[in-house]
Amino acid sequence: MGASSEALTQVLIPVAALVGIGFALLQWLLVSRVKVSSHDSSNGYKVKLIEADEEEECIDNIEISIKCAQIQHAISLGATSFLFTEYKYLGIFMGVFGVIIFLFLGSVKGFSTKSEPCTYNKGSTCKPALANAVFSTIAFLLGALTSVLSGFLGMKIATYANARTTLEARKVMGFLLAANGLLVLYVSIYLFKLYYGDDWEGLYESITGYGLGGSSMALFGRVGGGIYTKIADVGADLVGKVERNIPEDDPRNPAVIADKVGDNVGDIAGMGSDLFGSYAESSCAALFVASISSFGINHDVTAMSYPLIISSMGIVVCLITTLFATDMFEIKNVREIEPSLKQQLLISTILMTAGIAMVSFFALPSEFILFDFGNEKEVKNWHLFFCVSIGLWAGLVIGYITEYYTSNAYSPVQDVADSCRTGAATNVIFGLALGYKSVIIPIFAISISIYVSFSLAAMYGIAVAALGMLSTISTGLAIDAYGPISDNAGGIAEMAGMSHKIRERTDALDAAGNTTAAIGKGFAIGSAALVSLALFGAYVSRAGIKSVDVLTPKVFIGLIVGAMLPYWFSAMTMKSVGSAALKMVEEVRRQFNSIPGLMEGTAKPDYANLLEQRRQQQNCVKISTDASLRAMIPPGALVMLTPLIVGTFLGVETLAGVLAGSLVSGVQVAISASNTGGAWDNAKKYIEAGGSEHAKSLGPKGSDCHKAAVIGDTIGDPLKDTSGPSLNILIKLMAVESLVFAPFFAAHGGLLFKFI
Repeated sequence: MGASSEALTQVLIPVAALVGIGFALLQWLLVSRVKVSSHDSSNGYKVKLIEADEEEECIDNIEISIKCAQIQHAISLGATSFLFTEYKYLGIFMGVFGVIIFLFLGSVKGFSTKSEPCTYNKGSTCKPALANAVFSTIAFLLGALTSVLSGFLGMKIATYANARTTLEARKVMGFLLAANGLLVLYVSIYLFKLYYGDDWEGLYESITGYGLGGSSMALFGRVGGGIYTKIADVGADLVGKVERNIPEDDPRNPAVIADKVGDNVGDIAGMGSDLFGSYAESSCAALFVASISSFGINHDVTAMSYPLIISSMGIVVCLITTLFATDMFEIKNVREIEPSLKQQLLISTILMTAGIAMVSFFALPSEFILFDFGNEKEVKNWHLFFCVSIGLWAGLVIGYITEYYTSNAYSPVQDVADSCRTGAATNVIFGLALGYKSVIIPIFAISISIYVSFSLAAMYGIAVAALGMLSTISTGLAIDAYGPISDNAGGIAEMAGMSHKIRERTDALDAAGNTTAAIGKGFAIGSAALVSLALFGAYVSRAGIKSVDVLTPKVFIGLIVGAMLPYWFSAMTMKSVGSAALKMVEEVRRQFNSIPGLMEGTAKPDYANLLEQRRQQQNCVKISTDASLRAMIPPGALVMLTPLIVGTFLGVETLAGVLAGSLVSGVQVAISASNTGGAWDNAKKYIEAGGSEHAKSLGPKGSDCHKAAVIGDTIGDPLKDTSGPSLNILIKLMAVESLVFAPFFAAHGGLLFKFI
């Protein structure tokens, strides 16, 4: 290690981020050239998913093309309007919580401007506590703004792409968000270093605010967007499919535009912020733990940057994977899409393993010292190679197991579909059982990762294992984004009046997208478990807790309360969806009953006259918007206030128990909820597609079996798109918030026990 390796590190990280952004912009340019009309030779595709001889003559009619453009514009307008409204509320929250961070951390030493002895680097002097308060607040605001930007860019990309091409657009989103997060974090560290200088302990403690900002915005984005999309989805399905027996996304359904808007604000914007938050927190956890090791004490720039170099290598590997899996081997059939996405996942994992080996032996000294809860642990560079690799491969296992339990190509989902023969009740029973069973192998994979990583490199090993799981975030985002973009494309095809054959193909894309979205959620939940544990370890170290003893009453009561929180949180989000869905159902019924000829199609909304159509559907969009913005506040307040209240009044030990309990409980509930909902959705699509003799025996659409499947899907919607994905943010956010406020809790916490 020397000046040359340090200089190379300083160049490699920003260059990798800029390459990722550049590749994303190139793909954006390709997407923009794709025309809605498929005969246009400028599309650039030699082989199309829809062959010319299979299309109806009207497909390229100018009227159809105009309808597609108008519907896409309506969806984009609705999504943008909702996000701007949501971000106004979040802007207020950012300002208020930024003030709270400054006041709490500044009061640790009475807002003193005097330098303090370092906590870990004995004999050295660190910057004053007031500086930590100021820079933690700045980092929080930077993380929040980057998270908001990630979600907004994801939504704009998705709404731009849904009438064009899913396959190219998902590349744009994956690379743009991953590279953006890395670049902002790198620049923030560099700028903070101008003030902190050699005080790396204070620098990386303050940078944890970046993860807090990213995750807090992700929570509100996931909850608010998830509630929005499921309100519209439940209302549209219950009245449209069950009561009126009309197809999904039928243009006669007044809630259909609100449903498509919800896909973008929930599954795209919320998911983009979510995975950015995971990346930010895992990076911050690894950097903080490294800063109090020999890396930070010896000021080894290259070794300290190891987490960021892993992320840089991930961008390069995902770029190679994308070129290899899609551009060199073009997809020629709808059935090839899901295997191609799985293939990308496998290829990126294999290549990333080799990349991790290179980075580990280049960036790290052969031996170094890590702090292990007050003890010193000697670690070798190949130890960290195994830590990152096991996290990476555990992610692949979780992804493949998730696919097995949520894809209708395998027996678990087919069994759920078959249970619809005897009605909705047995469908619900089978679906719940599937979700509970799907937890087993992912938990074992996470447990093995934790044991191996901790044995080799203590908490730092767990932090980099989480980074390993997220190192292929570009591919993960691409896989996750595929689902909602496909869903929107299918909805536009239905509403624009395209042929039945095209709708069959978009349904197949949508079914594949449901599975890929479930895989993305599996990655997010698995990485959340590792990230939360790493943050938990950092919190315990920073709060000065020597050991967390569950036999101590203070810790045990925290453990029980923490295990309860995911259920309380889920109850809030599920009830919000159910309550608002009642209003949506009533509004959709009112329009069907009061608009003459709507059911017959004579009063079908005219998408060529968009203003008239939007007036008819304004009530449904307004119901979703108002309800979701109101409903996101109580769950968000529960998550944000719990660490502050527990740490201030009950102390650091009880808060440690709360964090441990919420982690253990939240991961299992999240996996179960996400997979149950995904299985119910694909069981419904399995019946609708009628792709096998077994499926045909359960159908067709409108049969009793199909109606039972629709009910199961409706129950599963808030599980897989609202409560489940939000729970992984809950466990991460509480942990990173506790770490940021740890100095205050250690100095002034436990007020209640002081008077007992």
